[in-house]
Amino acid sequence: MVAEVVAASTSGAVLTGWALYLGCSPKLLGIIGALPFLAQWVQLPAAWLSSLVGRRPLALVAVACARFALLPLLALPFIRSSDGVKQNILLGCVALASLFGVVGNNSWVAWMGDLVPQRLRGRYFGARTALCTAAGTSAALLAGALLDHGRARVDPGVALVVLGAVGQVAGLVSIHLMAQQHEPAGDGARARLPWHLVLHPFRRHDARNFITYLVTWNLAVGVASGFLQVHMLQNLKMGFSLMAMHGTAVAVVRIAAAPWWGRLLDAAGARRVLLVCSVGISVLPLTWLFPSPGLIWPVAVDALLAGLLWSGHGLAVFQLPLELAPRTGRSVYLAVFSTVSGLCLALAVATGGLIAEALPARFEIAGTTFFNLQALFVISSILRMGAAALAIRSLAGGGRSPVSGAAQSAAHHGQDGSQTADLAPKQLHVRGKPELNVAGLAAERHGPLRVERVVPTAEHHEGPDEKQRRAQDHPEHPKLLDQR
Repeated sequence: MVAEVVAASTSGAVLTGWALYLGCSPKLLGIIGALPFLAQWVQLPAAWLSSLVGRRPLALVAVACARFALLPLLALPFIRSSDGVKQNILLGCVALASLFGVVGNNSWVAWMGDLVPQRLRGRYFGARTALCTAAGTSAALLAGALLDHGRARVDPGVALVVLGAVGQVAGLVSIHLMAQQHEPAGDGARARLPWHLVLHPFRRHDARNFITYLVTWNLAVGVASGFLQVHMLQNLKMGFSLMAMHGTAVAVVRIAAAPWWGRLLDAAGARRVLLVCSVGISVLPLTWLFPSPGLIWPVAVDALLAGLLWSGHGLAVFQLPLELAPRTGRSVYLAVFSTVSGLCLALAVATGGLIAEALPARFEIAGTTFFNLQALFVISSILRMGAAALAIRSLAGGGRSPVSGAAQSAAHHGQDGSQTADLAPKQLHVRGKPELNVAGLAAERHGPLRVERVVPTAEHHEGPDEKQRRAQDHPEHPKLLDQR
């Protein structure tokens, strides 16, 4: 929860406030907004560092560096330098904070994946999301009120410095609290990074489908998401306080919905929740066609729907990579997923800016005046519908359950991360050896095993569709797959 206070005091609207205070051009504003997405390219180096020093130590150091990278901003209102120099300092601080933030998040997610048992992840992260959202919204409301007060009555730089100081203090507290969490014994990840897994997500059927979803979904969302705050401030004339109130309303709904989504995740699985939320989120951008400077109440409708749907989507898109990634090499899988997401979002934000710049600031259709940014919302909605439709075919095709997907992921990866046959639902009769389960097979896999026959267990019945998927996922074991 303390980390949410840090975010409310140092990112989002506060960074926008710093940029406006320093007189940044629209081009620089776009660069500042794109930096967190562009920083995703360090995901794979972050996974490599995690393999060298361990997830917990790297997360603590990287998060601390990300917190303190913004410390020089507190001096900007008091130093005598040109606006250009101050703007470069701002860009450098945001770039460093973004890079270290990516490294810290990569290690933290892998760390939490081992710390929280899979059967409890939905409920745990649901409750955690609710608590963090409550703290974040309270802090965002106070930050928005302070920014509006600073713009109207005092030097805006003073308000920004006060918020920055609060963020630094909260950052120290959050790092101290993180240091109290342990790493599971024997899971320090100080082992050679299985780099052969970098391309493995693109070869596995279930992981490849998830990557396809990430590409199409983030391209669709990024076209408009980077311009929502600009639309509220410039076109709808909503100040920082009203914008914070919209965020608060979204958060209140998320708080109420997160525990319910958590239970649903445990019962139905991350895939189904992700699909349902994606379909609903596809129509959300269209709600921004109705508000105007004199008609703000439709924003409340968006807050209700966004809070409900993004709550479930956030939990599902966090848990599904943990299900797909094997325990050995989890950091690599998470790095690949995050890199794909970040690069696609950066590309989409840049494309959205080009489209908005090419359109007139306002235009009329059938006697109704629209802003150029509203055209982006329509485009984003159409693209989201296409991405959701594609996800229904790829993620839900064949009726594969989320639970079996996770079990298969653990089963067909050996202790060194190499791929083996998918043996989770079966037992093997091996010449000269007793019947082996998956754990026994992994422990004794010192050389090739000769399989005499595969005996299906009583609770598993594989159909033709599943057999075909198995053949796609494991083309190197066709003979073993055919033995029934």
